[in-house]
Amino acid sequence: MDEMARPDGAEKRALRRGWTTGACATAATKAALTALATGDFPDPVSISLPKGETPAFALAKEQVGEGFARAEIVKDAGDDPDVTHGATIVATVRFAAKGAGVVFRAGTGVGTVTKAGLPLPPGEPAINPVPRDMMRAVVHQLAEVHGFTPDVEIEISVPGGAALAEKTWNPRLGIVGGLSILGTTGVVHPFSCSAWIHSIHRGIDVARAAGLDRVAGATGSTSEDAVKAHYGLPDHALIDMGDFAGGMLKYLRNNPVPKLTIAGGFGKLTKLAQGALDLHSGRSQVDMDWLAARLSECGGDDALAAETRTANTAAEVLTLANTAGLALADTVAARARETAIDALRGAPVAVNLMIVDRSGRIIAHVE
Repeated sequence: MDEMARPDGAEKRALRRGWTTGACATAATKAALTALATGDFPDPVSISLPKGETPAFALAKEQVGEGFARAEIVKDAGDDPDVTHGATIVATVRFAAKGAGVVFRAGTGVGTVTKAGLPLPPGEPAINPVPRDMMRAVVHQLAEVHGFTPDVEIEISVPGGAALAEKTWNPRLGIVGGLSILGTTGVVHPFSCSAWIHSIHRGIDVARAAGLDRVAGATGSTSEDAVKAHYGLPDHALIDMGDFAGGMLKYLRNNPVPKLTIAGGFGKLTKLAQGALDLHSGRSQVDMDWLAARLSECGGDDALAAETRTANTAAEVLTLANTAGLALADTVAARARETAIDALRGAPVAVNLMIVDRSGRIIAHVE
């Protein structure tokens, strides 16, 4: 989705992409670590993103001190209304003790995880797994080039991040003290409902024109990769659904494809199972009471239901269910499929639901 649909037929305006906090943190880390090793900052500094892109970032500030180097980058979120657009992402790097590996620290404005159910355990800086992997890759690359051991402490800071975090779901999720350093691809795609749904429509049109008998709508890249591999689908069978399940299903009512797979994470598809067609975190929420009722249907006892109602995230509830040997993911997938079928209103589309965990493993598949 890279164009804004204009109802008056006027020329379409391209929506400008931006870069995630994780990409900015990685670039700042590369610049600072290069300076720590050589005394010189690369400016602009280029990094490699998970899907092969190599953007360059200008440095806002740079500093070398006794045993550390620091680089700052101002985040550009493009045309996305991201609360961190214009925020300064700061990386301070130091060499660590031999054998320490890459150590991450939360500086000012970066949160710390305090509750279970997130991709990181309590006590860890809220620097998500993909940005960590990107920064580790930079450390190992520079260590090989400049001849130092890859034992480095990386502290990420976002001045003013604690105030910005109050505008996010971080406090509810138990991330205290600031923002999360996020990103799975490094790229922020502009958030325009009309443009995104327009691109969903065009994707369905292309699939129909190609005579495909199956399309797949996924909530994110991990679930998209899983459904693509499972069915051996070509790229043009993949509908960039994102959070807009309703936009996809409503278009399929009048423009059907014989088979549809909806794939996503447990949290997103729980919301679909509850009846929500817009899965964005700002417009629909997981209902813990609803999940507790589903667990009871699966055979869970009253104590498990009570624990579910006070859980922090849907992922935490799924862990509780798995520990108890209850097939909650299957139940949620079946309910989500029912929501999708209802939204299609009798259109000749066979629907199946696939729930995918964070590692890309299919944990529920309802045909």
